[in-house]
Amino acid sequence: MSESQFYTFFTGGLGLLTAAALLIAWQLWRIHDDARDGAASALEGVAHEMRINLQRFVNEIVQVHSNREAGPDVLLPVRHPQLDGVNASLIRANRNGLAVVGSTYQELDARKMALRAALAQRRDPSIALDDAMDATINGIAALYMWEVHKGARPADVGSVRSWHVRDWMKGHVFTQNSLPGMFLRDEVVERLRAYGLHLTPSPLTHTAAEYYSMQYDRKADLSGPLGRRKSPEQLEHEALKAQEKADKKAAREAEKEALKAEKEAEKAALRAEKEAEKAAKAAAASEPDSFDEPESFDEVEEMEPPPEVAEAAPEPEPAPPAAAEAAPSPPPETVFASDDDFELAMNNPDKDKPTDTS
Repeated sequence: MSESQFYTFFTGGLGLLTAAALLIAWQLWRIHDDARDGAASALEGVAHEMRINLQRFVNEIVQVHSNREAGPDVLLPVRHPQLDGVNASLIRANRNGLAVVGSTYQELDARKMALRAALAQRRDPSIALDDAMDATINGIAALYMWEVHKGARPADVGSVRSWHVRDWMKGHVFTQNSLPGMFLRDEVVERLRAYGLHLTPSPLTHTAAEYYSMQYDRKADLSGPLGRRKSPEQLEHEALKAQEKADKKAAREAEKEALKAEKEAEKAALRAEKEAEKAAKAAAASEPDSFDEPESFDEVEEMEPPPEVAEAAPEPEPAPPAAAEAAPSPPPETVFASDDDFELAMNNPDKDKPTDTS
């Protein structure tokens, strides 16, 4: 084998090996894709199978309710091969949701057997019918959680609009009057809400006429639809805070009143002092010549006459020296021995005065 032939053989072998590898990978991808599509189809088949069983059970309940003389052959046995196949295979699915679907089938089968027994024994099937309708509502709620939310727990789903649930039931031909004596869609919504699914908006507790006809304090009603729902401990704490606030306010008002009274007293005292000063000035103005005699000559020098007196009083003229020298000295003061002598001297001024002088 020449070198060119060897390289030709080697290149052809590598090409065939690459083609075989690509063919094997493509086949494996097809198998994986088919398995994935089959798993999705099987899970959808579980939902479809459950929906068919529920619709058939609803029709059977309506037949039994409309004809109480119906026999047990009206109720067909419950079969679920799709669910059994999914449980038997290694399909990757939410096993918790499948367990809920399985328990729902068990409840439906038990209620159907009880209703069949009541019809076979010619007993009143009212109680069995109520149980069967309750199981149907549970089955529709379980079907919604499995088909829409992939079998997740209601608490993990989040907020859902209630009209979305109603539109889903409308698309699956679950009408409002499917079950006798109840509104099916409302019952399913309330059952989902009871299971923990957060459905909005919240249900109304009063009609418009009932609400607007109420006469109550919305803040005092703990269970009111729009009131402040507070515990007794919170109410007691708020009452204590309100009392403390009222006490502080009363203390501030009392303090303000005390300060105001004190200021009024000070103003009254100042007003009295001003009135006294005015009265003293008026008295001094009415008696300008009355003033206290100085005790010594030094005080006379220190005292200054008022400006009015100083300006009005004329300067005294100096006395002539001769007149000053000739002025006689004042006579000595006469002292009387008794009151009788004083009266006698006053009555007879010309008589000789007593000689007892000091």
